[in-house]
Amino acid sequence: TTATGLVSTGALNSGTITSGFGSINTGSSNIDTTGVGTFGSLDISGNIDVDGTTNLDVVDIDGAVNMATTALVTGVLTTTAATVFNGGFASNAASTITVADNSAALTLVSTDADANEGPILRLYRNSADAADNDIIGVIEFAMNKDNAGGNSAVNRIVNSIVDATNGSEDASLDIQLMEAGGIKSRLFFTPGETVFNESSRDQNFRVESNGLTHALFVDGGTNRVGIGTSSPDMLL
Repeated sequence: TTATGLVSTGALNSGTITSGFGSINTGSSNIDTTGVGTFGSLDISGNIDVDGTTNLDVVDIDGAVNMATTALVTGVLTTTAATVFNGGFASNAASTITVADNSAALTLVSTDADANEGPILRLYRNSADAADNDIIGVIEFAMNKDNAGGNSAVNRIVNSIVDATNGSEDASLDIQLMEAGGIKSRLFFTPGETVFNESSRDQNFRVESNGLTHALFVDGGTNRVGIGTSSPDMLL
């Protein structure tokens, strides 16, 4: 049906309504179709109830979006403002946060006013078969490689299981630094001891007091220990 004005008291079961007559005002009634409705633009001031799948190429939403169930995004979801999750969120793949300035890329905030711990940053190795010597978490500081592309770890904090036995668990923590192009252990904490220079490098160990720069000094090159001197001349 093609018309510049259309009045119907019954059902319009077939045919085509072409534009040119202004608007269709159904009052409080519905427009039902089992086919496809094609619109140049669609302005809806009320609610939209979609029972099936909605395929939208571009969505520009000026107001709030309230989703009572799962929202599946198979492409890239880009937001130009802050995204607030009131119920938390879970990511099932590796994620990257990028900033273009020196602001904090990630801030954990707890507004709890009690004296207990918080906020808490937890690295959880959720293994069903934890075993001795498993590495359970690493914090890594990296930089761009000079003239080589990619990135390279500079400092690392490595946590490992020493004994996974239930009730008698032991762990270790290794603070590692880059030296001459390789990562070396600098300070190593185990259940039985604390080791400086576990990698057996030519590294000195120096303890300052209020008045002495070398209150205790271990010369890594000569294997000598000095107290109150920077040039020990014998082994202790």
